Amino acid sequence: MATPPPPQQGAGGPYSPANPYAPQQPTGAGGPVFTGPQQPYGAYAAHPQPGRYGCTLCGAWPAAPATVRGHQGLIVLMRFLSLRGPFCRDCGLATYRRMSSDTLWQGWWGPLSFFITPVTLLTNLGPRAAFRRLGPPAGGFRPPLDPGRPLWRRPPALLLLAPVLLVFLAVQALLVLGLVVDGPEQLSVGQCVRNEGSWTDQDLEVVSCGSSRAQYKVTALLDTPGAHCAPLDYLADPKYGPDDFTSACLTSLR
Repeated sequence: MATPPPPQQGAGGPYSPANPYAPQQPTGAGGPVFTGPQQPYGAYAAHPQPGRYGCTLCGAWPAAPATVRGHQGLIVLMRFLSLRGPFCRDCGLATYRRMSSDTLWQGWWGPLSFFITPVTLLTNLGPRAAFRRLGPPAGGFRPPLDPGRPLWRRPPALLLLAPVLLVFLAVQALLVLGLVVDGPEQLSVGQCVRNEGSWTDQDLEVVSCGSSRAQYKVTALLDTPGAHCAPLDYLADPKYGPDDFTSACLTSLR
């Protein structure tokens, strides 16, 4: 009786372990089902800007390398704050607005901080311009930060702008009052005046020469070299002259 041939073994022998990472084909009732070539596991999309890093906070791109700074005045001490990028557009604007807003109310409290704070705020304008030139962020590992309200619409900025606005309005009011309130009236020859003050502190008022209130008449202006008044005339204060330097001769009507 013939002996049957031994079963054929694989190259690894009967106890060779199976490859756990070999792609498995799904099987159906009639045998294996072909699903097409399998893609390698864990494949990622290529970065649109090879060699450049995304946003530090959310990983999105495009991103600009920049450092946003802040300052805190502590009467005697002070703190210099900074956050280094790169940042995408939204995260960069959110960081700029938050740190600048905090600096607006935390940075003034100290003799040196009073001068360092405006320098810090001006320094942040460079990163702000770089962030605004970027396109919308995309491709990050988390959503970008919300930029929030513009800096000038936040409470610290409004508190700072309030005294500045008051000073501006005060200057405008003084200018308007200066235009509305008339200065001393300039005298000319032939006018009649009344002095409501003393001769050391004159308060001349122009009146009609036919009025009983008229006390003196302007008879000459000392606007030429060698000009002089009559012996009994009075001298009007130069502020009533045409150039604030010329006096007028006042002759008594009584």
